[in-house]
Amino acid sequence: MRFASLGSGSEGNGLVVESGGTRLLVDCGFGLADTVARLARLGIEAESIDAILVTHEHDDHVGGVGRFARKFKKPVWLTYGTLQASVTTLSGVADVHIFDCHQRFAINAIEVEPYTVPHDAREPSQFVFGDGNVRLGLLTDAGSQTVHMREVLNRLDAFVLECNHDPALLQNSSYPEKLKQRIGGRFGHLSNDAAAGLLSSLDRSRLKHIIAAHLSQKNNRSELAVAALAAVLVCEEDWICVADQSQGFSWREI
Repeated sequence: MRFASLGSGSEGNGLVVESGGTRLLVDCGFGLADTVARLARLGIEAESIDAILVTHEHDDHVGGVGRFARKFKKPVWLTYGTLQASVTTLSGVADVHIFDCHQRFAINAIEVEPYTVPHDAREPSQFVFGDGNVRLGLLTDAGSQTVHMREVLNRLDAFVLECNHDPALLQNSSYPEKLKQRIGGRFGHLSNDAAAGLLSSLDRSRLKHIIAAHLSQKNNRSELAVAALAAVLVCEEDWICVADQSQGFSWREI
């Protein structure tokens, strides 16, 4: 299994997961031409994507899904709540699949395990991807951790983990107070410390890749996110990858 990012942050998100000849795109928050260009940067033709999975209806995750799916005639997988909140964006998409966040399903060679997260969206989900040998976990856009999240995310081989903000930078930012409370609240986004706290609670014995993702460009710095995760893993800071808004990150193989 291998995976790579088209970009990660409030201006757009997209993750490619590939195994056994199956290639999935998780979220698409970019314009059509931009998405095609970002895929090409990874050596991928847009037509080769087998399906698109959507985590939730916020524009930086679903904004480009409809255009991509209509143009290249690709199926879209999402929860019922996300579909209801994305009716306009996904209008005209012919092949839509609804999944239950508590049931695993397979798209060709890749098993998908969706799980619920606390976030201010209609029916948000995140995913663990498996091929029978290795497991890749994705967690962005969650304001806090739950017992269920910890159970699902144990014993991952690779983990793309939200490190959205530094609480001090957020509190001292120019953001309106209501927005600060939303971001830092239970249904907002994980801070560096919260992400590190979640990571520390997991069985990390199989972990080969950790990527800090969805960093705020205004309320975080990559060195702060890296330091928080490295302290938990007791590793060199350069072992930790940071997903960039414009470049994402290149292929990682498990």
